[in-house]
Amino acid sequence: MRVLIADDEPLARKRIRALLADIPDVTVVGECANGREAAEAIRMQAPDVVFLDIQMPELDGFGVLQQAGDATLPAIIFVTAYDQFAVRAFEVHALDYILKPFDRDRFNRAVQRAREHMAHGQAAITQAQIQALLADLRPADRKDERILIKSVGRGVLVAVSEIDWVESAGNYVTIHAGGQKHLYRQTMKSMEERLDQKTFRRVHRNIIVNISRIKELHAMGKGEYVLKLRDGTRLTVSRRYRQNLDGAL
Repeated sequence: MRVLIADDEPLARKRIRALLADIPDVTVVGECANGREAAEAIRMQAPDVVFLDIQMPELDGFGVLQQAGDATLPAIIFVTAYDQFAVRAFEVHALDYILKPFDRDRFNRAVQRAREHMAHGQAAITQAQIQALLADLRPADRKDERILIKSVGRGVLVAVSEIDWVESAGNYVTIHAGGQKHLYRQTMKSMEERLDQKTFRRVHRNIIVNISRIKELHAMGKGEYVLKLRDGTRLTVSRRYRQNLDGAL
C-alpha cells in the first residue's frame, strides 16, 4: 500500500507516519504541507491511499480532490478537526475520516477499510460523493461561525462574531478579535469568501472590517476615508473599495 500524507501540521504528519510504521506492507511515498503540493503529488505519485487534511492553506482538501479528477482518485482518509456536524456529514456519505488527535484503533480501522477497497478494485470515493459532501458542509447560504486557527501542538477557535477586522500579512492574515491578534494562514480573497457579506466588508486591498464595529467615518480627500472603530482603531478605506462600504452603511 503506497500512502501519501497531506497535512499542514508537522506534528500531525509525524503522528500519521509513526502509526503507519506499525502496519505491515505500507510505504509512505510523500508528505505535503499544503493543498497544491497534495494535488500535484496525487497526479505524480499515484498513491493507493491519501491521508488528506480538510483545512490546508492555498487549497483545501476538497479542492485537492476536485483538481485530481475522478480517474485518478486514490482511497481517501480525511483528516479533520471539524465539529460533530461535519463528522455526521462524512458518515452520511460513507466517507472515511479520522479525528484529531488520532486514536490508534480508529486509525487502523480506516487503513483496513482502504485495503478492502483496494482488494475489491473499488474506488473508495467518487466526485459525486465529494460534491454531495460539499453541499452539506458548504451550502451557499452558510458561512463560518467559528474559525480554527492552528499553531504548533494546539488550535484556537475564534468566533466569527468576535472578529473586529482582518488585515493582510503576506501569505497569512492577521485576525483582530476582542483585543487579541491571531495569525492565520489564509489569503484575503479566501477570508472574504468565508465571511458573511452582511457583516463584513472589504474596505481596502489589505483590510476587511466588521461593519458593526464602525463608530465614525472621516473623509480624507481624493475619495479616501478613514474608519474609526469602537475600540479606537483607525483603518483606511481606499477609493477602489469605497462602494463596498456604501451599501452596507
